[in-house]
Amino acid sequence: MADDPAYTPPPSSDTPPPGSYTPPDVWTWTKPSGGKFASINRPTAGATHDRTLPVGDHPLQLYSLGTPNGVKVTIMLEELLALGHAGAEYDAWAIDIGEGEQFGSGFVAVSPNSKIPALLDRSDPAYPQRIFESGAILLYLAEKFDALLPAAPAARTAALSWLMWQMGSAPFLGGGFGHFYAYAPTKIEYAIDRYAMEAKRQYDVLDRHLADSEYMAGAEYSIADIAIWPWYGAVASGQAYDDAARFLGLDDYTHVHRWIAQVGARPAVQRGRRVNRNPSEENPEFVRERHSAADID
Repeated sequence: MADDPAYTPPPSSDTPPPGSYTPPDVWTWTKPSGGKFASINRPTAGATHDRTLPVGDHPLQLYSLGTPNGVKVTIMLEELLALGHAGAEYDAWAIDIGEGEQFGSGFVAVSPNSKIPALLDRSDPAYPQRIFESGAILLYLAEKFDALLPAAPAARTAALSWLMWQMGSAPFLGGGFGHFYAYAPTKIEYAIDRYAMEAKRQYDVLDRHLADSEYMAGAEYSIADIAIWPWYGAVASGQAYDDAARFLGLDDYTHVHRWIAQVGARPAVQRGRRVNRNPSEENPEFVRERHSAADID
């Protein structure tokens, strides 16, 4: 058999299967990663160009984009305004992450991680306070205005636990499942299966919890709901990652959908989700920037 010129011996146990990847001893960046965001992905931090950030008339200056993480903060600010906190008036400036504006020197000075959203609180012009990372911004605003974070210790602890759950879990939903299912240049079965399993596990966590709880921290709407809704609501409602809602069978999570509808019906949520998004024929109500209530009235 081995003498037959047409015979091909089976691969040895040391031979990787076709299409597999053997990592080098030391990884180096030699080519773009591919996919939708290849042009802005890089393995280094810091500014790539000089750009001064604009500043409006209000103490709170938000530099963001209407992604789920950005929508968290505009919903929070609109909720605060709806509660009568006039000090929550804000200017929302669009940062085009597709064009790399998050690597401008002014933005990096506020958000050293070069991720939106970033907030600059100029209530004391002599000592402006920068806040970056969406969860930190929500907590900062809740404490600044003493709102949307339960006062009772048990409910407050629950709200903070679910806020941290979102911050730790959503990267697997977005950067994991969403990336490999919708954005990666090639479909990789192992990666999609791995993250689809985790995405469904997360929805099961939410569904089981919301079966016995009106909101994430109990009977009181809080920053936990504001953090989770833009991510898990968008995917389950078919507004993110192509047909991901069908692929993941998200209609099955009935308690999640009850909560999505309940939170989504809030006027401040409807207002906040429109900010820092380009208007289109399909969504003419979107506004790229927001400097007063009149911009979204």
